Amino acid sequence: MPTCINKKLEIAIDIGHSPAHPGAISARGITEYNYNQTIAYLLQQRLLHLGFSNAFIISERNAEMPLHARASLANAKRAALLISIHHDSVQPHYLSTWEYEGQTYRFSDRYQGYSLFISEKNPEYNRSLEFAHLLGEELRSLDFIPTLHHAEPIAGENRPLIDENKGIHRFDDLIMLKDTKMPALLIECGVIVNRQEEELLASKLYQQNLVTALEHAIVRFAEVKPAVTP
Repeated sequence: MPTCINKKLEIAIDIGHSPAHPGAISARGITEYNYNQTIAYLLQQRLLHLGFSNAFIISERNAEMPLHARASLANAKRAALLISIHHDSVQPHYLSTWEYEGQTYRFSDRYQGYSLFISEKNPEYNRSLEFAHLLGEELRSLDFIPTLHHAEPIAGENRPLIDENKGIHRFDDLIMLKDTKMPALLIECGVIVNRQEEELLASKLYQQNLVTALEHAIVRFAEVKPAVTP
């Protein structure tokens, strides 16, 4: 029986942070927001090309939209899935300095890899976990490796680890995960303060592979399960 995909689903894509509050700064001085924006728009373009005509960027009309407003907009549009795009850093005590093109930047090569986060306070926690498993499978199939430093028992981390192999954690109080009414996931695509990983994250091929994993997971999530006949 051929698989039926519900391409009418509203897919909400959140660009983590904003131009005024750009998040982490990479080992080469590029803002996290810049990296987040690239992946978010690549994902939207890919989904629209596949026929998911209702895939939208939450803050497209207002890049400085506060988090509560972003969650409210996703709820108002009755999104079926929310994905918040981020790129990672490490705790400050792991950072060192180096010179790049005449400028001094902070870096840490200690950790690299992606992380996935869901919230137990999300009313669709089980479906959020289902999507996290799908995305983890797709990422691992493309040879992406998770980092587990967010589970480290130190201040600022200590996030409960749900699946070590797929890099799935709980982060219960993130607004975009707990205040939304649909399955929601935050992905840290990689560690931009890691000098080697930043080079990968800046490459077109690596970005396309990340988006491919997201795309495949979304398609699997949107599969309409056939009714079971007695």
